[in-house]
Amino acid sequence: MAELEEEVDVLVQRVVKDVTNAFKRNPGIDEIGLIPCPEARYNRSPIVLVGNKLGVESWCVKFLLPYVHNKLLLYRQRKQWLDREALVDITCTVLLLNPDFTTAWNVRKELIQCEVLNPEKDLYLGKLALTKYPKSPETWIHRRWVLQRIQKDPSGAAEGNDYSELIQRSVQEEMKVCADAAGRYPSNYNAWSHRIWVLQHMAKGNLKILHDELSSTKLWVSMHVSDHSGFHYRQFLLKALLAELGQVQQPNRGGSADEPHTEVIPQLFHDEIELCTDLIESYPGHETLWCHRRHVFYLWHHWRSCSQEHQQRPLSPDQVHNLLNDSSDPGDKSRISQAMDIDCTVEGGKHGGYTQDSKRLKRGPPRPTLPSERTFVSSILSSCRNAEQVRFANAYRKWLDSVIGQ
Repeated sequence: MAELEEEVDVLVQRVVKDVTNAFKRNPGIDEIGLIPCPEARYNRSPIVLVGNKLGVESWCVKFLLPYVHNKLLLYRQRKQWLDREALVDITCTVLLLNPDFTTAWNVRKELIQCEVLNPEKDLYLGKLALTKYPKSPETWIHRRWVLQRIQKDPSGAAEGNDYSELIQRSVQEEMKVCADAAGRYPSNYNAWSHRIWVLQHMAKGNLKILHDELSSTKLWVSMHVSDHSGFHYRQFLLKALLAELGQVQQPNRGGSADEPHTEVIPQLFHDEIELCTDLIESYPGHETLWCHRRHVFYLWHHWRSCSQEHQQRPLSPDQVHNLLNDSSDPGDKSRISQAMDIDCTVEGGKHGGYTQDSKRLKRGPPRPTLPSERTFVSSILSSCRNAEQVRFANAYRKWLDSVIGQ
């Protein structure tokens, strides 16, 4: 028994050392993976480095993980001493193979707080772990902790432009990490939630980033038409843009009703509805697309209703906040007052039967309206033979009639 423990100890030390040396030889490693290998066939290291890819032969995992887990638990219980360099190397190795080991991440948090470990190295380690385990919740949680620490204490970054550039680079890097993780695991809620967190805490109020995200994710959702998480992210972007554009128009912020921003919001909704139309027609029978269209049209309808109630002045920040944080179900008809037939607003005796507001609304991109949505549904039903598509179209029409059309 003692001999077996000694052999395992030697093996683990060898693996940890080989992993550390692999990162020293190639600091640009961008992906990790397990190599199926039930048993050791040769007297060689189970760590394989080919180009920028790091592989671990699977036979050693059953020895490595229990041993390292026990080592770290004994360390946390103060029953065994490990120096800081050993802690860095051991936790790095175990987290590459099991990134949901919370104790290892907590040890690295302490090392960062003691300024033994560079936070950037932990972001890199988490990025590598996500290439093999893209949904690992503990990795995403630790990543947010590190980013918050960088925001509060950006070591090496000066005040002003340097700090802003550091945050901007961090945001761009996080977007890439999230996109890669979302592509590796379908409906990766953890990755998309992290992406939302980054925008809320590191890019709050940045219209350029919000527009860029809306543009960059268009291709992604077009290639993943059944991934609800990606479309939910676009819904968040629309709400965030509504909030920011609404505040730009506030008088105390130097805005006016004649600024170009007044046409940006209708254009956003027009483009999103057009995207839904193209995808629904190209990929029939995907419920996610119909659900997204329902949420987009409901958001447009709800926002426009509130805007019409405040025609004499832009929505206040509090009103925008209440609108965008309305968590009611689009199917809850108690939240809707009447149909939003903007292009057909008739009021007798005013400018030939049309109100001044409807004339103003006719400028710019076509607005989504209840009649246009009914026409779209009718065209789908008349031309489609896909049973699922017909079912979703009928459900959408029923929702339009029972909720929006009341």
